[in-house]
Amino acid sequence: MRGLYAIYRKEMGQYFVSPIAYVVVGLFLIASTLLFNIYLKGIMQEAQQMAMQGMQYGMPESFDVPGQVMRQFFGVLTIVFLLFLPLLTMGLYADERKRGTMELLMTSPITEMQIVLGKFFASLTLFVAMLLPTASYIVFMCLKSDPAPAWRVLLAGYAGVLLFGGSLLSFGLFLSSLTESQIIAAAITYGGFLSLWVMDFGTQGSASISGQLIQYLSVIRHYDDFSRGIIDTTAVVYYLSFIAFFVFLTVRSVDSMRWRRA
Repeated sequence: MRGLYAIYRKEMGQYFVSPIAYVVVGLFLIASTLLFNIYLKGIMQEAQQMAMQGMQYGMPESFDVPGQVMRQFFGVLTIVFLLFLPLLTMGLYADERKRGTMELLMTSPITEMQIVLGKFFASLTLFVAMLLPTASYIVFMCLKSDPAPAWRVLLAGYAGVLLFGGSLLSFGLFLSSLTESQIIAAAITYGGFLSLWVMDFGTQGSASISGQLIQYLSVIRHYDDFSRGIIDTTAVVYYLSFIAFFVFLTVRSVDSMRWRRA
């Protein structure tokens, strides 16, 4: 555990010393705030139109504005993550090689699992730090709503966001361990994330066995229930298995670096 914490602390220090972390967090917050405001404004206008129609025909209309905003906001976050998360993982190994510190890690009394988990938990911590400000204006919207919204949508949404983001981070961590260039690492991670999205989009409505299998393996498809306020244990197990699988592959990739240097 001491070795894992040492790697974690080192990575966190490098994140907050580098300007990349501040740029990524800043751009993410700007994009997420704009999207939230767009959805909030659009859904409030729709609710007002429904209320006017209800008054016109003598029928009261109820419309769950916070629930609709949260569902659409959590849904669009998947696309935002595809754009920003590769920037968090692209330098986790390439930067080590550039500074020549990867050789020190390979010869230190730290296991490959501690190296990989330390880097993964550091990127996950920064990811959580990115998300925390978004919760503030969602909670504020819920507190100002009448009647009170279903808080399970908020809790399930953020649970899904954490699992979805952790899965992408573990995938990006593995891809970044395959190259020595940050640019190449970012490029293949963008390509990998885009392939996950296209794979899900291309198999929608498919009735074939292969199409249904791809749909089951889709990272995005399992996220849909969370955005609707449903916590499905099958999806939780899937995401945890996805993370464990790519952490394992990254450990094997790091282990191959040690053997190449031996």
